Formats: sequence, structure tokens, C-alpha cells
Amino acid sequence: MRYKVILIWACVGSMVLSCKTEKASETPEKKRPNIIFIMSDDHASQAISAYGHPIGKVAPTPNIDRLATNGALFRHNFVTNAICGPSRAVILTGKHSHINGFRQNGDHFDGNQPTLPKLLKKAGYQTAIVGKWHLHGYPQGFDHWKIIVDQGNYYNPDFIENGDTTRIEGYATDIITHDALDWLQHKRNDTVPFFLMVHHKAPHRNWMPALRHVNKYDSVQFPLPESYFPTFKNQRAAEEQLQTIYDDMYEGHDLKMTKAYGSTELAHNPWTTDFERMTPEQRKQWDAAYLPKNNAFHKANMSGRQLAEWKGQRYLQDYMATIAAVDEGVGSILDYLEESGLDENTLVVYTSDQGFYLGEKGWFDKRFMYEESFSSPLLMQLPGTIAPGTKVDAMVQNLDFAQTFLDFAGLNDLGKDMQGQSFKGLLDGSMDEADFRDVVYYHYYDYPAFHMVKKHYGIRTKRFKLMHFYDDIDTWELYDLKRDPHELHNVYSDRGYSGIVANMHRKLDSVQKVYKITDKEFEKASPEDIDKAYKQFKRLRGK
Repeated sequence: MRYKVILIWACVGSMVLSCKTEKASETPEKKRPNIIFIMSDDHASQAISAYGHPIGKVAPTPNIDRLATNGALFRHNFVTNAICGPSRAVILTGKHSHINGFRQNGDHFDGNQPTLPKLLKKAGYQTAIVGKWHLHGYPQGFDHWKIIVDQGNYYNPDFIENGDTTRIEGYATDIITHDALDWLQHKRNDTVPFFLMVHHKAPHRNWMPALRHVNKYDSVQFPLPESYFPTFKNQRAAEEQLQTIYDDMYEGHDLKMTKAYGSTELAHNPWTTDFERMTPEQRKQWDAAYLPKNNAFHKANMSGRQLAEWKGQRYLQDYMATIAAVDEGVGSILDYLEESGLDENTLVVYTSDQGFYLGEKGWFDKRFMYEESFSSPLLMQLPGTIAPGTKVDAMVQNLDFAQTFLDFAGLNDLGKDMQGQSFKGLLDGSMDEADFRDVVYYHYYDYPAFHMVKKHYGIRTKRFKLMHFYDDIDTWELYDLKRDPHELHNVYSDRGYSGIVANMHRKLDSVQKVYKITDKEFEKASPEDIDKAYKQFKRLRGK
């Protein structure tokens, strides 16, 4: 592999768009809608102001909100497996993890299997992807691709294009937005419809804002969830996780804390590359922004509950500031579409590969089937088809995206071997929400792994959720989402719910049969691997 270094400054805030009016083609293919699929990484619904959460209200996302104003906001969009790589594989294939073969991070995606971009390309769409790939190997089915290496870095990230690895100086979110706009403006064939995937790294851990945003929320006091200091009862998996903000975050790497008053040397920072790859000028600006607030922290000399709450505030300040550049990028793309006239025939989608914890139960990260990570934001606009201000309450999944996009393209027959269901009818008014699915299935496999969340699977109906945590434990949980929306009370053993438990087990058995779940999906890790993982993460934590 050849390696070269190219220095380019990319800044959405100062980007100048050379928009031109697009002339509508008379070809039948042009009548098919273009599709722009924008996906961030670990973007919680709570952090999008259109969803009305208290956190989103104090850190608004006006450009992402434009999609809700112009089109539809989904209140119950779920993932099948709340972890980065598997979620992407499900979106590409329209098949559950055990069918597409990518169950957990570290697996290798079989790019030779049928995928959404391949089907659209074969049907005459021009296809492109820019940004995060995270599936190992190179993308297939795309006329153009430029992907960030592995997880990527916020500053001066490495990208792969045509087999060449290039380091680009700048901020990852801005670079990805720049590449998307560059393709739309200069590399797109305007005689055929297009499918463009814009995959952001942000706001993935370690939440490094753009330099223009590093102090954006310093004066904002974010509302911490009522469950920030939880008491787990009959929730063994929740009790044994390692993703608590005040216990498991790395002080330097995650929270940007320093070792002492007046010092810019980071505290515990086991992964040094995120900061070491910054240029001297970038690091100078970064340190100048963080030094005063870190000095204030040292001067306060906090401990106990006060320190735990401070960590929650620092986390939310950085997380929300990281999202600011994503929102600006969405705005730049929407502006270009409107100025060029492309918006009239372009389905624009914004989502995340899964949800994320913003302090609920004291946590960050995802993985669990609890609502905060199981549920993911989804907003879509297509003038003339999706009525402005539409709210969708039906339960949809990322499993459905491929078939839905094929349906919009008039190619729904191509997705017959997929496991999802097109929800186009929910958007164009041809289907009642009551006629859509009444149960969704989830399965998480990544254990032992980061944060040590147990393997588990389960189903959710409109009111109830049944989960089974297995491997080195064997526990069941049931939640009445109407009475207990925050899932704090496991009622699986409550006699008053015995009938519900029996009914949910019948539904679970039926769903697993439909999705072709076999005994292979319940394989357990060895005790030696689990013990080794605990020791590894203890070392990473600096203990």
C-alpha cells in the first residue's frame, strides 16, 4: 500500500459553495429520487433538539432539525445490534448480524454478498461513500469511495482512496462534509440518480470538538438524568458493566483532564495517538482553550459525588460540542441541495449507527438493549412525498433501511431476500401505523469486549420488553415501558406479570424462528477469555 501525506485545511464554517442550478433530465431514471444517507456515530436522540429532550434543548441542532420541519421524525427507530460495525453491516445488507456474518467489532464483513449499493448501482444509480467504513476490507458496490482508516481520528485523520492512504490536516467532520460536497458538485453524473452515504466519525469517543467549538458549552449546565447515580435491583448485567462515566472514563483521553494546576499534560491517557497527531498549532489552540477550565477544576479540589457530577458535565460539554460540527455539515449539504434545486427530488436521511448514553444509569457508550442505545434517531425529508412535520410512531429498524430505499427507487422487488420491511408507506400515507410490525428483535454478541456488557437478546413490543442476558450469567428481564419508561424495575419475577412473561416468550420463540436463529447464536466465551479481558481493561484503566 502506498502512503502519502497531503495537507489540506477543511472548515465547514468558512466553506464557499459554488452551487449551480441543476437542469432536470428528461430520462426516466431521473424521476427516481436521489438518496443522501447521512449517518453519525453514537449520536443519541437526546442530543437532537427536534426530539425535545432537556439536553437537546440547551444545545440545539438547528440544521438536523430542518429535516424534522421539512419531513419526518421517527420516535421509535431501533437497531438490531447496538455496536458500530454490526449496525453498518445490517444497513448495507438488510439482514440480521447472524445472516450477514458480522456479529461484533473485529469480524470481517463479506463484501461479496448482495448489498444495497450494489443493487442500486446495478439499477442505474451512481453510488458513493465518504467517511467511516469500519467493516475491514474495501467497500464494494460504489462508483466512488473515500473512507477513514478504522475508527478514525478527529484531528488530521488518515483516509484511504483507491488503495492510497492519505493524511489530511484538518478536522474529520469538516473533511467528510467537504468530500461529500465535492462529490455532489464536481464528480456526480447529473444524468442519473445517485446514492451518497456520508458517514461521520463524530460524535464517537473521545469527543474532541473542532477548535472553533472547544469552549462552546463551557458556561452551560446540562441536566444530568435522575438515574445518574443508579441502584440496580434484579439487573445483574447492568450492575457488572464497565461503562460508568465517573468510574470507567479515562481522565485524560476522555475527559481532557490534566495532571496538575497550570499543566497541559493530560492525566490518564492510554491511547495517545488522538492528541499526538495534532499539529503544534492545533495543540497550542487546544491547550489554550482547556487550560483555564482545567485550572478551575484543580482549584475546586472536588471529590465524591461532586466530582462525579463534574465529570458528567465535562462529558456532555465535549459530546455536544463535537456534534456542533456535524450539525453545521448537515446544514451545508441541505443548503447546497436547496440552492441547486436538487432538494426537490432527493431523499435526505439522517440517523446514527445506534443510540448512546448521556448519563442515564450513570453510563456512556451503548451496547445494551435498554432504550437509550437500542433506539436511534431517524429523520427524513423528500418534498412532495413526505409531508412537513410528520411524526412516525411505528416501530422501525435499521434492518428496514435497505428495503425502504429500494422501494423509494421503485426497486422493491430486488430486496425480497432481505429480512426487513419497507416503511415507505408510513411516509407517503399509503400505510397505517397499526398495520406495520408489532415486535422488533435484538441480539448483541460482543463479549468479552470493551465495557463488558453481557451477550443478550430480546424483543420489544409497543409496551413491553423481554431480554435474556447469557454467557457467564443467565438472567431474564422484563420491562413495562408504559409504567417504567426508564427501565429501572425488572418485573420478570413479578406474579402480576406472569401472563405477560409467557406471552412474550411465545413471541420471542416465534420471532427467532422467523429470523432463522440457531443454537450457534448462543455460544459462550471461555472463562479464561473473560478473565483475561477483565485484567486487560483493568490495566487500561490504570489500576
